[in-house]
Amino acid sequence: MACLTRLTDMRILVAPDCFGGTLTAREASEAIAAGWRSGAPDDEIVIRPLADGGPGFVEVLSVALGGTVHETTVTGPLGEPVTASWLEVPDAAGGTAYIESAQANGLHLIPERDPSSALRASSRGVGELIAQARDAGLRRAVVGLGGSASTDGGAGMFAALGAVGVDVVGRALVDGGAALRDCVGLLGEVELGGLQLVAASDVENTLLGEHGAARVFGPQKGADAVAVEALDAALTSWAEVLASATGRDVRELPSAGAAGGLGAGLLALGAEVESGAELVRRLTGLDTALDTVQLAVTGEGSFDWQSLRGKLVTAVARGAAERGLPCLVLAGQVSVGKREAGAAGVEHSYAVAEHAGSVAAAFADPAGTLTAMAADVARQWGGR
Repeated sequence: MACLTRLTDMRILVAPDCFGGTLTAREASEAIAAGWRSGAPDDEIVIRPLADGGPGFVEVLSVALGGTVHETTVTGPLGEPVTASWLEVPDAAGGTAYIESAQANGLHLIPERDPSSALRASSRGVGELIAQARDAGLRRAVVGLGGSASTDGGAGMFAALGAVGVDVVGRALVDGGAALRDCVGLLGEVELGGLQLVAASDVENTLLGEHGAARVFGPQKGADAVAVEALDAALTSWAEVLASATGRDVRELPSAGAAGGLGAGLLALGAEVESGAELVRRLTGLDTALDTVQLAVTGEGSFDWQSLRGKLVTAVARGAAERGLPCLVLAGQVSVGKREAGAAGVEHSYAVAEHAGSVAAAFADPAGTLTAMAADVARQWGGR
């Protein structure tokens, strides 16, 4: 499809995800909108920050759904206390909690990542957030997966909920994925109190092997080749324990590898899996917004092959394609080919790093460089 020719003022939907650790979804929305207004001042902008289960999940849903945001202190990925928030929304089913796992064990909580931190990071804080929803008497908890620092298969979450991994002599294991290589069983039982779990996943990866949690996502968490192999072997042992303890073999299930295998832990507890992007699409009224615009603009930090497997930008592109609307992706970096992007419903993608001249320049001023690129894109696609 060629660039749009302006006949009347256009209405543009700006609906990005966060940009890694540089911009929240709201900040990215505002940067893109500011640039678009500069490049096409007569266009009307509809801002709709989004998330796919990773960072920004609670903020985006609190704006869309209302409810009460609870701020609390939980155990961070390396055992330190961190501040985290979860959202309580009343409903006819007895109330739903929306939990963002990255708030308790996100990558941003370990700025200096290395093999040691990758091996030790835990999901314990996520379990503590779930326990708070349980203790509040809610009937449902939706756990957003994405952006995690841990690769422990949800073992830390299990421990926080009452079931601790033990070794062959019955000693409780320390937190972290590496310790799971010695796990042979569980001491205690998970206490959910009737709480129904939903895993809002941002990826479809299985738990183990070439496309599993350790090999695909371990390196971004600081794991080197040795640590990746150790974590994959540890998750193999953990999966056997889960199957024995819960009767659910999660090894080959889609999304079991999400959030360092936290998806596997949730699935073993009977969680329903839902695409985080599609859940947010539904709850935020994205389709209603798409019905009122002529062009959709979305974005994220890196538009890569993972983006095509359940990420937010593809949910926006799919919704736009269903209405015959062009969809543009503005990203920090772009590595998806034009053909693959087109098959996902993306008309064109633009990289801030390329526009700014380098990745370093983009990181030096993430909002400013995104705004500048959005202004240029608006001159091509928006009103004149």
